[in-house]
Amino acid sequence: MSNLSATAVALQNPAIHTRNAGLAQRSAATLLPGVGSLPELLRLMGLTPQASDQLVPVLQVPVLRVQADGTLLHEGAHSSSLYVVRSGSFKCMRVQEDGYEQVLTFAQPGELLGCEALHAGARQATVVALEVSTVYALPAHELRSLQQRCPLIDDAVRQGLSRQLIRAAETAEMMVAVASEVRLARFILWLSARMAEAGQSASRLRLRMGRRDIASMLGVAHETVSRSFTHLAEAGYLRVDNRDVEILDLNALKARARSTRALVSEPAQRPPASHARPETTRPGCWLYGMDPQPS
Repeated sequence: MSNLSATAVALQNPAIHTRNAGLAQRSAATLLPGVGSLPELLRLMGLTPQASDQLVPVLQVPVLRVQADGTLLHEGAHSSSLYVVRSGSFKCMRVQEDGYEQVLTFAQPGELLGCEALHAGARQATVVALEVSTVYALPAHELRSLQQRCPLIDDAVRQGLSRQLIRAAETAEMMVAVASEVRLARFILWLSARMAEAGQSASRLRLRMGRRDIASMLGVAHETVSRSFTHLAEAGYLRVDNRDVEILDLNALKARARSTRALVSEPAQRPPASHARPETTRPGCWLYGMDPQPS
């Protein structure tokens, strides 16, 4: 490995600040020197070379830290870098003409952000961190050089783009359902599957996004999301405690999610309604239509 160590180089720091006066003036992203490596990036994107790191040159890849509620990308800004979520989570949104923030999706580790950099287009969405997060930054003008040093990066990017298309199809499937409870059930299952892919619990979920963000993505009012959480909890499918959600009856939740225009019949057996939040629970939680402060 000593000969590989001699090949270690650092990619140039990406330009993450925009000069457009119409965009936000502050950037919450800061560079973390000497943190990221190309082998780690490839593993994060789902590639596991047969000979492990011996096939991958030891290249340092810039890593940026974004504070909670900090903006990584601005809608309309020039595309200069491709990003891969390393830790934490983000929401991708577009601001409508009336000022409404339309949430498009949520991004988690291993997912691509800023794909517009591949064709030098303007950013199509604003990307905001839901918690303290880190991303790998791949400057567009250095991608070709990186691909020459490590052809596996091509496979990683193609795999990432394929994953993006799958996510888009999954989001569209959520919107097919007319009943709001069905949309929420599909969202919970969608998030559960993504947690499982990341090696986290698929039944105990910590929601990093707010109730209004979920409502925006599902195309319903935020009060409707609160009522839907209440109904699913009272039915015994979920246990909801502020932003902590536990799936109690996976099969019943899947049955509810399979419905499109009408609610499916209740399962013959399910956990008792006592699993739902008691009426004495303090206000300021999901079931009472208010967004709690994240811990």
